[in-house]
Amino acid sequence: MSLSEEQVGQIAYLARLSLSEEALKSNTKDLNSILSLAEQLAQINTDGITPMAHPLHMTQRLREDIVNEEDQSESFQAIAPKIAKKHYLVPTVIE
Repeated sequence: MSLSEEQVGQIAYLARLSLSEEALKSNTKDLNSILSLAEQLAQINTDGITPMAHPLHMTQRLREDIVNEEDQSESFQAIAPKIAKKHYLVPTVIE
């Protein structure tokens, strides 16, 4: 499948792009190259190949979840304008 300059111009119009004649020719060539590559990839026989989530067989090294700061919520809430049940009360924005 290949696109004509007229079709690329229509696509550019729908995308609200203004292309010069030179850009239109360049983009038509680039899009046709991409479509040609997609056609080549579609012809590859993938029968019997298991889909992979990732090409590398690696595991993520995770650190231990350790608390390294003390809880300062009481000191912060002591200076807050309004609190209730350990929550900050803020003015209503939407009525």
